[in-house]
Amino acid sequence: MAGVTNAPYRRLCRQFGGGLFVNEMVSARALVEGNEKTDKLASFDPDESPCSLQLAGVEPTYMGEAVKRLVGEGRIDHLDLNFGCPVRKVTKNGGGGALPYKRKLFAAVVKAAVDNAGSVPVTVKMRVGIDDEHVTYLETGRIAADLGVAAIALHGRTVAQLYSGQANWTTIGLLKEAIPGVPILGNGDIWEAGDAVAMMAETGCDGVVIGRGCLGRPWLFAELDAALRGDEVPPAKTIAEVVPVMAQHAASLLDWFGVDRGIREFRKHTGWYLKGYPVGGKTRGMLSNVSSMDELESILGGIADAPLPEENRRVARGHTRGPQKVSLPDGWLDDPYDDSQANPEGDSAVSGG
Repeated sequence: MAGVTNAPYRRLCRQFGGGLFVNEMVSARALVEGNEKTDKLASFDPDESPCSLQLAGVEPTYMGEAVKRLVGEGRIDHLDLNFGCPVRKVTKNGGGGALPYKRKLFAAVVKAAVDNAGSVPVTVKMRVGIDDEHVTYLETGRIAADLGVAAIALHGRTVAQLYSGQANWTTIGLLKEAIPGVPILGNGDIWEAGDAVAMMAETGCDGVVIGRGCLGRPWLFAELDAALRGDEVPPAKTIAEVVPVMAQHAASLLDWFGVDRGIREFRKHTGWYLKGYPVGGKTRGMLSNVSSMDELESILGGIADAPLPEENRRVARGHTRGPQKVSLPDGWLDDPYDDSQANPEGDSAVSGG
């Protein structure tokens, strides 16, 4: 969710419903070294509470120092560790979804975070494994639980799957059975509120993590609130209801990033907001190249109202790529308990996933 779950989008999502809204992934090394871009990524709204930040890193010293600073400066109320990112530039250095394969290194990174977090809860997010031949989630889940994490989130796909196919919810249930003493959160293919209810019923998990499902659907959290309370879920929004949310989101991005960058940041959201709605390709093309707030409002004002077709309520948004050949450091798969290949310089000096 790099480049998506920034402060303006978290603010918009909080407007619709409850939940814990986690900042986009930040590099522990970049934070320690004072990277300007990273510092901006690690920023929160003045009234944002709780402040929840996601860190990534392959080197325990950087991780420990980053957590110590964040906690000591009172910047966070919750810390999430990303061990699930499947992006090539992350896994090729042993980070993200590649790291749990190295059990000792994984344990050292988690321990560095937990030991320096004090009273701030630490959670971890991970995938099933690198691929079907290198499944790690049960063993690394137990390691994380033994080290004192507050919860474990599992995306029911391997790194090799990327975002293709269907998430394997069975793995979430197996992790819940294996680690009954720690809350287990399920992730993968929650496109509408009913999916969350179904996942919790099928797996016994304690909660859900929303990723691509909230792209262009910040109101999903209101629907989740209703569904999990057992109330009637609000009907899907019509285009006339979507348009003002888009305009609000764009204005917030311009205010946060400045006019030029803000409008560029919003372009990618336009396709997600209108995915599944009967809007023509010409209009979509104009929105993907919009260059000002006035132009955006003019285009949005010309879109005719229409409901979301029922068959499009679960339409996928965001990445659907995969499967992939996972990029890993040389010799990474030789021995899961040998962490000698760990390279401190592999930690990214910038953030963004």
